[in-house]
Amino acid sequence: MSFNNKRIILTGAAGGLGNHVAKLLSAAGAKLVLVDLDEIALEKHRSLTNAESTITVVADITHENDRQKIVDDSLETFQGIDILINLAGVNPFGSFMQQDSAMIQKIMEINTIAPMLMTHDVLPTMHKQNSGQIINIGSIFGSIAFAWFTTYSASKFALRGFSQGLRRELDDTGIDVTYIAPRAVKTPINSAAVYEMAEVIKMSMDEPEDIAKKIVSAIEKRKKECYIGFPESFFVRINALMPGVVDSSLRKQNRIARPYAVRE
Repeated sequence: MSFNNKRIILTGAAGGLGNHVAKLLSAAGAKLVLVDLDEIALEKHRSLTNAESTITVVADITHENDRQKIVDDSLETFQGIDILINLAGVNPFGSFMQQDSAMIQKIMEINTIAPMLMTHDVLPTMHKQNSGQIINIGSIFGSIAFAWFTTYSASKFALRGFSQGLRRELDDTGIDVTYIAPRAVKTPINSAAVYEMAEVIKMSMDEPEDIAKKIVSAIEKRKKECYIGFPESFFVRINALMPGVVDSSLRKQNRIARPYAVRE
């Protein structure tokens, strides 16, 4: 599939990963609708794309009116929507017991509910076109739930389930659903404690530029699912078949990580 003249909505476009994805898509000739809450960062990253074929929308994807504005601006500017990339997300690190209820709800709203509703909002346009592609950026944590990332893992498990169910529902409609699951990526979404913990337990973390290239490649190939990173992608299969084995292998790592996650 060629990205030339494809009309693409990208949420989380001003983030540490989103801006690299945007630059690659722009270089490939896409027409972009860049969405983020951070107006200053959004305009900065827009300057790195083809300005004539890029618009920005400052929006909170958890709000209905903002989501409608994203769709309306996309249709007004480009007269259609070919691809939706649900990339926006949050990833708080710490003990589930110490997370307040508002944070738990926020994680689920941004990582799971908002992508579902964004998808719901663009599907009528894609159905009229008899074509389209929904891209949900998940995580390896959406297949292997890690201690101290409990709510985040749950949100990505749900996003993976949504992607699989919707893909089957849209079979034979001309609309594809792609679920992409990177392992940990070096972006500002991670706190200082995460980086300290990752160094101690030797957790692999990828550069955002490299992951952006793999994300764009998976979209271009219209893959159904793409798991990025080895051996994590292998452990996804092991966890599906024998979760007890993964429990045992992570037990020591979880104990070492505990002081970085738990606030005494």
